[in-house]
Amino acid sequence: MTTQSSSPRSTRPRRESPEVSTWRNLQTVLSVALLVATVFTFWNASNLFAAQRMSRINRLLEAARSVQQTLPTPTPSPRPPIGIVAGHWGHDPGAVCPDGLTEESINLKIATLVKQRLMQEGFQVDLFQEFDTRLNGYQGLVLLSIHNDSCEYINDKATGFKVAAAQANRQTEKTERLTACLIDRYQRVVNLPYHPGSVTDDMTDYHAFSEINGNTPAAIIETGFMNLDRDILVNQTDRVAEGVVRGILCYLRNETINPGGGEAP
Repeated sequence: MTTQSSSPRSTRPRRESPEVSTWRNLQTVLSVALLVATVFTFWNASNLFAAQRMSRINRLLEAARSVQQTLPTPTPSPRPPIGIVAGHWGHDPGAVCPDGLTEESINLKIATLVKQRLMQEGFQVDLFQEFDTRLNGYQGLVLLSIHNDSCEYINDKATGFKVAAAQANRQTEKTERLTACLIDRYQRVVNLPYHPGSVTDDMTDYHAFSEINGNTPAAIIETGFMNLDRDILVNQTDRVAEGVVRGILCYLRNETINPGGGEAP
């Protein structure tokens, strides 16, 4: 029996029909076109969004600059002033020495130097006469009246200074601290003894205390006796004024008071 052998299978790929080849090429072209279009659209959308955002920021900045230019420049509120009364100034001579030296002249010289020193520290200072109409309702950081004691010889103990706080004052604690600062610093700088025994009602009930605003801490100081302390008062007036200034600054700056003594800070 004769056996017919089968023909070997071909390994070459089969040729696609023209229709199939054309369709595949079209798919490739469409895919590439879609990808390019997507990338182009995304790139342009991102840039458009960024451009819009930058334009908006620029408009906001321009509006802010325009508003800033129309607003007034803010100015800091001034600090309340410090009031200094030159005792007897503009009213009477006060105590008078046999050679004609007056308490008024000493008080005014000290008060003027105190004002100058405090202004150097950056404070606004009002200098008042004894019965200055500006004292009515006066409101400040502090009010201090400067005086001196008699030019008559009393005894060898009639030397030194004294300080009294305003009794008719609503700021009791502040006024007491002001007084304590004045006593401490003046004694250290001027090196005169504190003489509290000669504080009188004329000091504690000083007229200006009832005229100023009750919220203004106030005190009165007699910087020395015009007899035994004359040399310091007349020839070392800068030192006397510095003692007063240190006392006021001690209060305003809330400095420590050392009751144990020591050199002036």
